[in-house]
Amino acid sequence: MIAIIGAGPTGLLLAGDLARAGVPVTVYERRTGASNLTRAFGVHARTLEVLDARGLADEIVAGGARIGSLRLFDRIRLDLSTLPSRFPYLLITPQYRVEQALERRALELGARIVRGAELTGVRQDDDRVTLEFPGRTEEAGYVVGADGVHSAVRTALRLPFPGRAVLTSIMLADVRLAEPPDDVLAVNAVGDAFAMVAPFGDGWYRIFAWDRRHQVDDTVPVTLDEIREVTRRVHGTDFGLTESRWLSRFHSDERQVPRYRNGRVFLAGDAAHVHSPAGGQGMNTGLQDAANLSWKLAATMTGEAAAGLLDTYQEERHPVGRLVLRSSGALIRMAMLRSRPARFARNAAGSALLALPAVTRRAAGVISGIGIDYPGAPRAADLPLRGGERLYEALREGRHVLITAGAVGHRDRLRVAAPMTDTDQAMLVRPDGYVAWRGPAASVSTVTACTVA
Repeated sequence: MIAIIGAGPTGLLLAGDLARAGVPVTVYERRTGASNLTRAFGVHARTLEVLDARGLADEIVAGGARIGSLRLFDRIRLDLSTLPSRFPYLLITPQYRVEQALERRALELGARIVRGAELTGVRQDDDRVTLEFPGRTEEAGYVVGADGVHSAVRTALRLPFPGRAVLTSIMLADVRLAEPPDDVLAVNAVGDAFAMVAPFGDGWYRIFAWDRRHQVDDTVPVTLDEIREVTRRVHGTDFGLTESRWLSRFHSDERQVPRYRNGRVFLAGDAAHVHSPAGGQGMNTGLQDAANLSWKLAATMTGEAAAGLLDTYQEERHPVGRLVLRSSGALIRMAMLRSRPARFARNAAGSALLALPAVTRRAAGVISGIGIDYPGAPRAADLPLRGGERLYEALREGRHVLITAGAVGHRDRLRVAAPMTDTDQAMLVRPDGYVAWRGPAASVSTVTACTVA
């Protein structure tokens, strides 16, 4: 059995994938009920591809709003409309809707979710992991800590989480607006403050706000007047803010654990890395951690894995986490520049750089995840296949997909599919949508699902 601590998006995607592979999996969640509170609102293109490979993307896209460019600061926007993806945009939808879809899938596939289970200790040896809960213990072959920035798994193992606070006293408010912004996502910064307004889609809006002039402890209550004042200063209007249903304050850190794997215990999502909200990459990075780890754990549990496959989780995902910390950190520092000359220089340089197609492609690729590859394993494009199917539809079985001319079907735990166009080349695509192998079609008889690592 595999145990997952945390029923957020990262843990739920992992649970569904493991259950799909026939691996017994239990998710332990500290909360007693599902939450409709959310910090994340943006689902990037690569994450939508990950969800597409699980049959969930179209449903989630239908309930959100698409934006073809991401506003970074002032009038500088990053064009996403030319991304080489079926999803060339940022989808604005609250995190809890993604969680609902992932939880439904996990349960339908046979995962078990235990709520009100607060982890108090973790012990492991060469063969198993013992989890301690009040009044009982549970054993698992492997454990994944997907339990957020205050991870009980990470704390129990006394793992370092080096880094520092990047922003303090960030305010969150769920509000109604009499005069909603014209843009789906309204975001701006003025040096000593920023405010972002995002829709829930049901008449309520989330405002993220920060005020350099009023830095207080996270425990100090947020007032509606604070939200109004900062929003007016940043956007020139408070959008007719009338009422709130929830107000909170938190701080944002930049931190990353040195090792994502510790024996039989893995960390994923915010338990492994946290960073500023700039660029909206937090939930997305966690979901892509889960997609990378899930098939490797499943292959290990079913005895199909190549030697050392689980070690590639650290090798592939830790550099990505470091890249996201750097890119989101650079964005927030540029957005928070104090002096007018510095902001003028930032805007001039930003506009000039983003006028260069190569720079735009690179920046859009990093923020969206589309441009992030692994060493020796580039992202696989969503190729059309014979029979009217797409590659990411073929990946919904959770198997490696071998794309080659000739016979189609299944062999050696592979799904075999034919490309739309005749070619003498073949390609093996991992379950997470990255290329494990390319070569002459004549050599596919030597290819198996263990042609990885």
